[in-house]
Amino acid sequence: MMSKPFLYTILSPNLLHNYDINNSVVVIIDVFRATSTIVTALYNGAAKVIPVDAVDKCITIGMQTPNSITAGERDGKVIEGLQFGNSPAEYPRNFIEGKTLVLTTTNGTKLLHMALNNGASEIVTGSFPNLNAVCNFLQQQNKNVFLGCSAWKNRVNLEDTLFAGAVINQVKEYFTIHCDSSLMAEQMYKLHKNDLKAFARTTTHWHRLAKFGLEKDLEYCVTENVANILPIYKNECLIVE
Repeated sequence: MMSKPFLYTILSPNLLHNYDINNSVVVIIDVFRATSTIVTALYNGAAKVIPVDAVDKCITIGMQTPNSITAGERDGKVIEGLQFGNSPAEYPRNFIEGKTLVLTTTNGTKLLHMALNNGASEIVTGSFPNLNAVCNFLQQQNKNVFLGCSAWKNRVNLEDTLFAGAVINQVKEYFTIHCDSSLMAEQMYKLHKNDLKAFARTTTHWHRLAKFGLEKDLEYCVTENVANILPIYKNECLIVE
């Protein structure tokens, strides 16, 4: 009988160095709001998303890329010099279809580049809007998986951990899981899965972003399978295959 691949949950980018992610699948999770925004833009017909880890790079790539828009936030606010923010609601089909989104965010795009630099063989992005697409992909890969929580400035956050738990709850029979972070994440999801929005409202990141009037955004970000496609990183872009 073949042994199952391993699954681990990395609760913060600051913990990434403790894991050997070589030749593994890494799921970048940034529920509020980068990975929710990425999947929504692609679901609504964006040609691709170019995730970058610095504002100046975002501006430069935007200038060099035809039919592109630059977008990003730091601390929940649109960055001066960029055209749009990190809200899924900003990218309806009639606006984003066929365009390239060049995106930089406080946490998620940084973790993606860290995973890339540490030898991940496949990088995908996950959030509640594409939960099932992520789970289906992971079941088919037969590779070790790392659920990478982007957290908040390297501090553990609940919403990313909650999504990791949602994934584990679906895929655990396909993996060997000897990881307390994963066990904790799944227990948290099972406790709150019948009212994710109520639980999400208790999180510090919710309160941080709700100050900017983003409650509808945040509710969308914890709604399962409303943009159920898989963004996968290929040739420096996130695309849907």
